[in-house]
Amino acid sequence: MRFEELSYPDAPKMVTPVPGPRSREALALQQRFESNVVSYSKAIPVAFEEGRGATIKDLDGNVYIDFFGGAGVLNVGHCNPDVLDAVRAQETKLIHALDFPTRPKLDLIQKLVAIAPGGMRDRSKVFFGGPTGSDAVEAAVKLAKFHTKRIGVLAFEGGYHGMTSGALSFSSGKKFKENFLPLLPEVHFAPYAYCYRCPFGKADGSPDDCCMQCAEYVRHMLEDPHSGIVTPAALLVEAIQGEGGSIVPPDAYVAELRTIADDYAVPLIMDEIQAGLGRTGTMFACEHSGTTPDLMTLSKGLGGIGYPLSACVCRDEYDTWPPGSHIGTFRGQAVAMAAGHAAIQFMEKHRLPEHARSLGARMLKRLEEAQGRSRHMGDVRGRGLMIGIEFVHDKKTKKPAEDIARDVRRRCYSQGLIVELGGHYNNVVRFLPPLVLTEELADKGVDIFAKAVEEHEAGR
Repeated sequence: MRFEELSYPDAPKMVTPVPGPRSREALALQQRFESNVVSYSKAIPVAFEEGRGATIKDLDGNVYIDFFGGAGVLNVGHCNPDVLDAVRAQETKLIHALDFPTRPKLDLIQKLVAIAPGGMRDRSKVFFGGPTGSDAVEAAVKLAKFHTKRIGVLAFEGGYHGMTSGALSFSSGKKFKENFLPLLPEVHFAPYAYCYRCPFGKADGSPDDCCMQCAEYVRHMLEDPHSGIVTPAALLVEAIQGEGGSIVPPDAYVAELRTIADDYAVPLIMDEIQAGLGRTGTMFACEHSGTTPDLMTLSKGLGGIGYPLSACVCRDEYDTWPPGSHIGTFRGQAVAMAAGHAAIQFMEKHRLPEHARSLGARMLKRLEEAQGRSRHMGDVRGRGLMIGIEFVHDKKTKKPAEDIARDVRRRCYSQGLIVELGGHYNNVVRFLPPLVLTEELADKGVDIFAKAVEEHEAGR
């Protein structure tokens, strides 16, 4: 199968202004009947109707290149035909089965154990709870607490793990938390290796200059009797931060966290919900540093083409809780599991991690060239097809420029490219395209983005 066959051949194709009349009508109905909590369609005012591969079409017939990928869900592309075949084969047999063994579940759990990173491979167990990433994070922390008989969690600045009360407790964003306090107790936040804005002022904006002081501070937090932190039940971290702004730490930083966790007998939980399953150029982001976690959370791309599904993988020795300690009504959704297994098979057959690695490098090179021409592209970073461009008002002061990022996003969707924002200051344009993105679509997308930046800076 050629990836070109998966997407609309004429993308981007804009036939109306954005939003077009049908999108405006749909958005008005949504505003009337759906809660005000909706966010994406307020930032990107479009109503979608169809998706294929790395492209998506709205109700008015506009065809976009999709660099958002459903927030990193659609790793194998919209409506991947191989996954749809597996879904159709399963949906007429059995859909809901709680935690009874079914063929899709057995296929998926065996596959996850077989591809697990490093020392987890063939020496781990899989468990399910609810269908979202938040559910997976809460389940992993719950097991870590049971296993260690401790209650605290050491999380990281810039980390995002979900919106349920527990997962929100482990996420650092103030705007998400401030109206819902108090949350879980004994959650502390350590500095992440955000080298462009080094919390210790040491790195000169590049991971190559990292002095690892942020990792040493994590050690200090656990070692110093007066750090105020009781030895936690888990150290919870993303190997590459997603919502925090596509932040890629030095590999040595992630590896050192593994060493620190071992030194203080703290289970290491890797949140691979967004970065995992091929997106960064390896099957799991922690593999770049050669790090094996004790527990690993998965969701987003795990559901194949958007089916709600999450899972946790843990080393055999952590599977210490008794039956019924963690349950969930939808932990046996056979169609979602069939989709997930088919998606991983597609990734392996078509070498999606390798494709993401090479195509991402090509895109980063072109973005760095655009950065050299721009006054406001402060940092370009990423790994594979998980890329972030941080906008600033001034490259010397690095004053965050959310307003510029928002305008660039608007210009992009108006010209047929869907991107979204993130980062500490919401000033990072993030690329999370389906991994079946072709070179042609990648180049077109980068061209649209670069043009949007140039037009903003020219005041057009």
